[in-house]
Amino acid sequence: MTDVTQAAAETQVRPGRLSEFWHYFRENRGAVFGLWVFAAFVAVAIFADFIAPYNPTEQFRDHLLQPPFWEEGGSTAYLLGTDAVGRDMLSRLLHGARYSFYVGVVVVLISATGGILIGLFAGFAPKWVDTLIMRVMDIILAFPSLLLALVLVAILGPSLTNAMIAIAIVSQPHYVRLTRASVMSELSKDYVTASRTTGAGLARLMFITVLPNCLSPIIVQGALSFSSAILDAAALGFLGMGAQPPTPEWGTMLAEAREFILRAWWVVTFPGLAILITVLAINLMGDGLRDALDPKLKRS
Repeated sequence: MTDVTQAAAETQVRPGRLSEFWHYFRENRGAVFGLWVFAAFVAVAIFADFIAPYNPTEQFRDHLLQPPFWEEGGSTAYLLGTDAVGRDMLSRLLHGARYSFYVGVVVVLISATGGILIGLFAGFAPKWVDTLIMRVMDIILAFPSLLLALVLVAILGPSLTNAMIAIAIVSQPHYVRLTRASVMSELSKDYVTASRTTGAGLARLMFITVLPNCLSPIIVQGALSFSSAILDAAALGFLGMGAQPPTPEWGTMLAEAREFILRAWWVVTFPGLAILITVLAINLMGDGLRDALDPKLKRS
């Protein structure tokens, strides 16, 4: 085989970046399962108004604490039963996916944007500025994340919006540290030196030259932060500091159902399962992203 023919064959065999990513991602079966569950979660969040059989806040006073349809006393009109004031559990769970998805997206966008900008600045800043920024991040990380979020929500006032702001602030140091570490490792490489030599300005070096090569670990962190945001929002809702009743948020639903654990298992079990399955699926997907995006973990 001639060199030209061999090169052409290698070009045909070598996959594109997207194909290569999918090749390594699908090797992790748990990640593929997590991706499908996450896709279903997103679809439910978007189309909850069309899928849910009832309005999530509508009360059916003749059907208080009605069990799921497969239990004695249940009805196919309320497949997963009703809560203490007669609201359909299935409708509330479906709309709860929308709130959880909203929380995850907003928290990741706010924390990632702020964390990346601060991390980039720290990586390029003079040593004393870098040290000051990182010590502030260390102080924030020294506090238990949920406790710090509780304090912030207590200051701002209990609501879903304030809970998202608090969770974003608590999550930001992880992005700062990760971005700074990636920037520091890239600054010593030849392509950055070549860009400096050709007269590239600071903004171009930061956002065009260095940042794109730091995105792989940040994407993985974003996926994992998405699940953490859902979990933290549910925890704040359970403690009464997040979404307020009658909002069909999963943590708030758990808080409202605490006194009925023994005689109406479904009002506690289904919101808990929704949180468990969603967070587990996103974490599995995050592991797959890490395996597919980290060159050290790719298998030949």
